[in-house]
Amino acid sequence: MFTSISRLSLAPLTRSSPATTSYVLRRLLSSEARAQIQKAINGSPLVLFMKGTPELPQCGFSRAVIQVLDLHGVPPEKMKTYNVLEDPELRNGIKEFSEWPTVPQLYVNSEFIGGCDIVLGMHQSGELETLLEKNNIIPKADEEAAVQATSS
Repeated sequence: MFTSISRLSLAPLTRSSPATTSYVLRRLLSSEARAQIQKAINGSPLVLFMKGTPELPQCGFSRAVIQVLDLHGVPPEKMKTYNVLEDPELRNGIKEFSEWPTVPQLYVNSEFIGGCDIVLGMHQSGELETLLEKNNIIPKADEEAAVQATSS
């Protein structure tokens, strides 16, 4: 899905004189790549770019985010994950897309939330639960209690 999503370019670092012009190598995310990533992010209420899969995370940070999402009861049908280890272009492209240097990266309703440290902080403060409820990813606590009371 995410092949050939970036291109390399040489860009001048300074323009003082042709003899002293330095060049740096930088990655530029192509319009096609940006569109592919945006489509992926728009495709599900909750999107996680991670190392590995929810069943077999390949790094501790990805595992921590999955565990937090599990604690909040995020249903699988409302979550889509992408294993960046399967596609080096995606691994680099998502970092440029979000302007965030690390993976995992969490998106809720197409909005970039952050990486593991942000997600853990939001979980600890209660902000993550509020965000997930507000975006209809998990039921509101009072709704869930009412459903459980009527089913008893």
